[in-house]
Amino acid sequence: MRYFDYEKAGREAGIPAEKVDRLAELCRREEPHDAMLAELHAMRTCMAIKNGRITIEEAPAEALNLAA
Repeated sequence: MRYFDYEKAGREAGIPAEKVDRLAELCRREEPHDAMLAELHAMRTCMAIKNGRITIEEAPAEALNLAA
């Protein structure tokens, strides 16, 4: 079951799909027992990048390699 369309938010933020997938995987590892919360974290990260509150470099770049 899907709760949030974080892929769309990632596209709108200009984040490549493979990096959005890595972000989602990281969130699932951080919240293995709560799929909704994991997707919410992915969605909020994408939205924060889209809205200019953080940059791709400020996202969890060490895990996602977003800065590269």
